[in-house]
Order: sequence, then structure tokens, then C-alpha cells
Amino acid sequence: MKQVYKITYPTGKIYIGKDSVGSARYMGSPDMNLVNADFETLPDHIRRDYTLRKEILWESDSATEAELSAKEVEMIRLYRSNDPTVGYNRWPKPSTDD
Repeated sequence: MKQVYKITYPTGKIYIGKDSVGSARYMGSPDMNLVNADFETLPDHIRRDYTLRKEILWESDSATEAELSAKEVEMIRLYRSNDPTVGYNRWPKPSTDD
């Protein structure tokens, strides 16, 4: 099962990713330096007890890898997770049309 998912961090920012096998445990690969820098700004009680939320935005049993990649980019743009104030995706770069 191919999936595009959204991870919401306790920082309020999001990350959109894709998974070619539909693993429940896979939480993506954002730049951990960005995530860690934001975590440093959180109060201690949140940094010591937090939850990540994973939402499946789209899934398919028959999509190709190219279709999966295209859907991921579509969702990154839709949710604006490539805007550093909104999310942790750094690709594709935001355009003036986003």
C-alpha cells in the first residue's frame, strides 16, 4: 500500500512524506537539525512528554512510484509544508505561485 502522510509535531509544524510499503512505524525523514532547533524552543514539560501525529492523506494499492511521488509533491504544496514557518519539508522550494 503506497501512502502519502502528514506528521504533526508538538512544535505545530508539519512534515509531508511518502511510504511505498505503508509501514505504520515509518515517520519520515525531515531534517532533524530543523526539528531539534524548534524543539529547543519548547517548554521542558512538552519536550519531556510529547506525541507525534501521523495522518494518512492518500493511499493506493495500484499507484506507480512516479504517481506516489507526484502526489507527495501535490500534498506538500497543498499543505504548504515547504514554507519554513509551516513545516519541515525543504523540497520542492516554494514558488511565488504557492
